[in-house]
Amino acid sequence: MADRYLHFTGTAPGRFLTRKLGLPQPARLRRWSLETQSLDGPLLHLTAGDSAVAQELGVVLAATGLTVVRSAEQAPRPAGIVVDATAVATAAGLGDVHAALHPVVRSLAPGGRIVIVGVRPSADDHHQAAAQQALEGFVRSLGKEIGRGATVQLLRIEPDAAASAESTLRFLLSPRSAYISGQVVELTGAAPDPAADPAAPLAGRTALVTGAARGIGASVASVLARDGAQVICLDIPQSQDELVRTADRLGASALPLDITADDAAERIAAATPCGLDILVHNAGITRDRRLANMPADRWAQVVEVNLDSVLRTTDALLEAGTINRGGRIVATASIAGIAGNSGQTNYAASKAGIIGLVRSLAPRAAADHGITVNAVAPGFIETKMTAAVPLFIREAGRRMNSLAQGGLPVDVAETTAWFAQPASAAVNGQVVRVCGQSLLGA
Repeated sequence: MADRYLHFTGTAPGRFLTRKLGLPQPARLRRWSLETQSLDGPLLHLTAGDSAVAQELGVVLAATGLTVVRSAEQAPRPAGIVVDATAVATAAGLGDVHAALHPVVRSLAPGGRIVIVGVRPSADDHHQAAAQQALEGFVRSLGKEIGRGATVQLLRIEPDAAASAESTLRFLLSPRSAYISGQVVELTGAAPDPAADPAAPLAGRTALVTGAARGIGASVASVLARDGAQVICLDIPQSQDELVRTADRLGASALPLDITADDAAERIAAATPCGLDILVHNAGITRDRRLANMPADRWAQVVEVNLDSVLRTTDALLEAGTINRGGRIVATASIAGIAGNSGQTNYAASKAGIIGLVRSLAPRAAADHGITVNAVAPGFIETKMTAAVPLFIREAGRRMNSLAQGGLPVDVAETTAWFAQPASAAVNGQVVRVCGQSLLGA
């Protein structure tokens, strides 16, 4: 469904009226397309304090394809700003972050990107831990005030492995991350596996997407196919006609299968004799009702589809070796699992369970199988399901985020594709909210 308010505020009368009434004025987001593959302008690289990784980080930033400059005079209207705050280890050192950004933050181009690069808070140095944790509050607050479609993120890297950040910086400093803001991404030191063809980073890899007949799942399948993957689209047999149409459109394969079936993992393995490189757990359902009015079957259906089937299938595919070494598992959580939602105790429990799965399994899957495990947590995404939501609730869902608009299925898909890349080996155990920095939740 079209966002008429967003369209109205893009007109001269709309801008005038909303400004007079103090209403949200969302900026139209610049998403990736063949015509807009990168940010339009230079990248300003600043340093807070005496950084030991400044030179290496500069090399990584140059690899994003953007023109990197080191002074505001060289970039009076930067499309992106990266502040190296890895050396900030005291409360006083936070002043260096302020000193770096304060003179230039107003000059950021509309739809621009700010990324603060830090390190993990230390368990052995509470002064360093306080300073680095302070960056999280800084980023979340700046994301809520920056406006004009711009976004702000915090990226924590290993000090001796800045090169592992290339795929993440390439994603965060691009139109692909248009609906992500206020997020904290922590990287391991795992070495990236660069793609042979940057235009098709998933070439030669096999991906399976559950719930792929329509909506977010179909968009995920489309973006993975665009990036070169051979995609298998899975959905319930009742959606077979729509599933086949989606698969045919993408040059993909269709696998009609109920993911809750006892033999689901065996049938997936049979359909992928050379193994899977990317497993996307997207299938999900809602059966909303307040707990006092929710019968046991409505509770069980949601937990079975959204969580239990994910656990069972993942365990079985890992045990059978169906997911190849170097593979990627991406699950779909939700901001409902982070912030909760009235009438969705079953759904929120299942999606919070996905977050628990990711945090627990990720380090063990990496150590035992060389496989990363991450999750996307969508907020209000414009789908047929949200189009059916009552008008005022739908409008509240759209506006209650820093970007003041709903996201699109492609926003979730682009995040999934970033997780899926071979170069994203250092991205593990992460739950990234694709919600325009929702005002609900952390």
